Amino acid sequence: MKKILLIHGPNLNLLGKRDKNHYGDLTLKNIEDLVTGEATKYEIEIETFQSNHEGTLIDWIQQHSEKANGIIINPGALTHYSYALHDALFDTELPCVEVHLSDVENREEWRKISVTAPACIAKISGKKELGYIEGLKLLIKA
Repeated sequence: MKKILLIHGPNLNLLGKRDKNHYGDLTLKNIEDLVTGEATKYEIEIETFQSNHEGTLIDWIQQHSEKANGIIINPGALTHYSYALHDALFDTELPCVEVHLSDVENREEWRKISVTAPACIAKISGKKELGYIEGLKLLIKA
């Protein structure tokens, strides 16, 4: 069975409570359940992880990527400055998809910059939870 890592960065543990105009109504667990449910249709296992700490995310990626076939990641604010997270994703040599719930291209100027996206095969933003499903389907084809 194929395995995809579903990784969430800082503040995503507060989904459902955060600005619902940008991030939607769903909780992190709702999104994980949605992706897991879709993945089972393709006989894909989803392994999830969330942390508010950059180093913890990097450690987890390094520890779990060897047994994975791809990564879906919402790096949160780390998107904009974490070259270390970029390197961790790149070093896995796995296809990765960066997902953002909000439309980062139409928000503050600094949100338009992603240093992690170059380590990914695609960047999806502004599609709320459906961006994760799109990311999953991209990894199935990769």
